[in-house]
Amino acid sequence: MSQLTGISHIAIIMDGNGRWAEKRELSRTDGHSKGVSTVVRIVKRASERNVKYLTLYTFSSENWKRPQKEVEFILQLPKKFLFQYLPELMRNNVKINILGDIERLPYGTREALKHAVRKTAKNDGLQLNFALNYGGRQELLNAFRQMKEAGEEVTEKGLEKYLYTSGMPDPELLIRTGGEKRISNFLLWQMAYTEYYFSDALWPDFSEDEFDRAIDEFNFRHRRFGGL
Repeated sequence: MSQLTGISHIAIIMDGNGRWAEKRELSRTDGHSKGVSTVVRIVKRASERNVKYLTLYTFSSENWKRPQKEVEFILQLPKKFLFQYLPELMRNNVKINILGDIERLPYGTREALKHAVRKTAKNDGLQLNFALNYGGRQELLNAFRQMKEAGEEVTEKGLEKYLYTSGMPDPELLIRTGGEKRISNFLLWQMAYTEYYFSDALWPDFSEDEFDRAIDEFNFRHRRFGGL
């Protein structure tokens, strides 16, 4: 198996933590905790496969509708993850970046994220993007508002510099776990020509082998970009 992927940017919708827990008669928070270990494994695998950007849909702007205790638990996980794994991420030359409006997040989580962004800013390996309190429609609205305030003509190139992903390539591949087949308001502008891979595996069960299969399947697809 080649370590090269032919892909610079992979986005993942990490779905199925709650259902994984319910199948085992555990609490949904147990499922979210288990999902963190999958994040660790897949980040390592993406780095090994020389993926340049990995974007994880961590908490959507719609997820506030979930039960309060579950929301509070989820929003503590980034802080715990970084406390435990930031030294390893530094050793592996991973750069942390945030997509979304994090000002609504708990203070401790915000500060941990900002610290991680500063700490890893000079790393030039895999860029790990956490999409937190992120919604694709809101991202576009914010971008249009900023363009209007700047008095700029609305163009594709002009819009893209106001997106959270400014300066990054669009994702070539989206992986969604959990068996659902939708994109859930994720990277709406950026995924105009993205290839999709839908996995029936719940996120805690998603393996490095299936991550590799998704990449292999992508490499066999012929991307036309509207042409022949």
